[in-house]
Amino acid sequence: MVRQMSEVTAASAAMHERDDVAQGLGIVIDGAELGAATASMTVTDAMTNGLGTCHGGIIFSLADTVMGHASNAGDEKSLATTASIEWIKAAYAGDHLTAISRTVATRGRNTVHDVDVRNEAGEAIAIFRGQTLTLGGSVVEAVGTKPND
Repeated sequence: MVRQMSEVTAASAAMHERDDVAQGLGIVIDGAELGAATASMTVTDAMTNGLGTCHGGIIFSLADTVMGHASNAGDEKSLATTASIEWIKAAYAGDHLTAISRTVATRGRNTVHDVDVRNEAGEAIAIFRGQTLTLGGSVVEAVGTKPND
């Protein structure tokens, strides 16, 4: 069972405030701590493809965003190095999606995260797995810095 989080760290809050993509998609960070995060969004008509279902790239963006918060919530910069997704069930305009990220393995500076994306009925929409690389440096103070700075 996944524990519900209702607070975000300062690093997560700072990162979300600067994330124009997440803001544009209406993604809300419902909770974040190092190694775990929850985010949600409501699918809009503008997020649907030519078949009337939520575009897979939008769902991928939700999952990638929540993984980013799980990996950066401790205020040490981390970037995704790889990710894949399995779409299980279609989502539609009006559906409220929740993504839950958790760390499943860490070795050195590399961390593997699993993300479950579900609709409001609790049905699996997608399963995402990604890997992040911890670069170091503060997330809070990262405004305008390149990853190699």
